[in-house]
Amino acid sequence: MQVVVSSRHMDVSPAMKTHAEQKALKLLKYFDRIQEIEVIFDHTKDLMMVEMIVNAEQKKEFIVHHTDPDAYACVDGCVDRLERQLSDHKKKLRNRKHPEGGASIRHIEQR
Repeated sequence: MQVVVSSRHMDVSPAMKTHAEQKALKLLKYFDRIQEIEVIFDHTKDLMMVEMIVNAEQKKEFIVHHTDPDAYACVDGCVDRLERQLSDHKKKLRNRKHPEGGASIRHIEQR
């Protein structure tokens, strides 16, 4: 898996880059089919905005934005939202194999 950190209108400090990479790597715990995570820092007059784009297998993309005066809080907010999205997506994939409302084995044997 690859983590790409970039910025618009600012320079990213090495500490911020390391923090973003470490948080992004923790997302593998929630969904192991991630191929790339792109972290984009954007600085406006008073606020920081962080955008995280997660590319998973089968061209599935998860995009999250978070705005806060603190860049570290932005990264944490994005990771929290991505954890939720990735775990929900994983549950959806897992439940797809077991359709609801199927006939039980007893009903099939009685026919």
